[in-house]
Amino acid sequence: MSAPARIGPAPLETGRATPRRRHSTLLADFGPLSALVLLCIVFSVLSPQFRTWGNLRNVLDSAAVLAVIAVGLTFVLLLGAIDLSIEGVMATAAISTALLVANTRNDIDLGFLGIVAAVALGACFGLASGLLSTGLKIPSFMTTLGISAIGIGVATVLFAGVQPTVTDPVVAEWASGQWFGLTRLTFVAVAVIVIGLLIQRYTRLGRYARAIGGAEELAVLSGMPVRRYKTLAFTFAGAVYGLAGVMVTVQLGSGIVQAGVGLNFAAITAAVVGGTLLSGGRGGVLQSVVGVLIVTVLANGLVLIGVSPYVQRAVQGVIVVVAVVITAWPLRERLRVVK
Repeated sequence: MSAPARIGPAPLETGRATPRRRHSTLLADFGPLSALVLLCIVFSVLSPQFRTWGNLRNVLDSAAVLAVIAVGLTFVLLLGAIDLSIEGVMATAAISTALLVANTRNDIDLGFLGIVAAVALGACFGLASGLLSTGLKIPSFMTTLGISAIGIGVATVLFAGVQPTVTDPVVAEWASGQWFGLTRLTFVAVAVIVIGLLIQRYTRLGRYARAIGGAEELAVLSGMPVRRYKTLAFTFAGAVYGLAGVMVTVQLGSGIVQAGVGLNFAAITAAVVGGTLLSGGRGGVLQSVVGVLIVTVLANGLVLIGVSPYVQRAVQGVIVVVAVVITAWPLRERLRVVK
């Protein structure tokens, strides 16, 4: 998605925020966390089962794959771009993982290297998205949508009508194991979140992504290698989507083309609800993770109080609209968004 058009010069910043703007900024900064706490309180009152340790464990385990995806997507959104390749990249990574470790379809058994290869394949898809977007000046929503279609096509060819089931005993044992009462995949998600935070805080990729999303023209004029870091952000995101595909395969014990179905919308919803702007330059990994927890807690709580799955989808849509209004409202005068 291209950056929103601007009309006329932005108003001069005086260095002092008005009380009204300060209140709006505070709402954007702390609103998502407050909403998460409020949701937990409301669902705890409405459903005693919600506040049990078993349900908390379900929420954390359910959020693991989405949290990993959200970490990669955050860096793309900070650029002011969008990434719709999640479903295709995850599909290819999922089938590749199942075919590269011991399985029921072939005699290949690369073990851990098969998982590394699937993640590297995801990075290659991300690299292609980045090169097409920056090299050909094609809007990111078009290039990533095309990459997603390619990924699903490749996965369908590899699937070949016969579902590969993982028979590697090490992978099966690792997937069923737990640490401190939580599945091991939850700790994988925590590790990815920590890596994402370190990249955002201590590397040029993290700092430049925010700067490019805030004012790409100024970044170019200042000599910043914009194309290089935009491509790096897409590559990192692709690798993370590949890892998410591996996680789904490990969970299911087999490779499926539908490994990432519906996660495009869920990941974008989580990032936006957490406070990462679609127009770029604002937000971060921690905000997106809070958004993931909001989306997961909301879905879990609505199920526990007996709300229809169709209504849950509508509620998610309403929340996205409200979140966009809340996070973009304090910046509306500076951005002057017209579309």
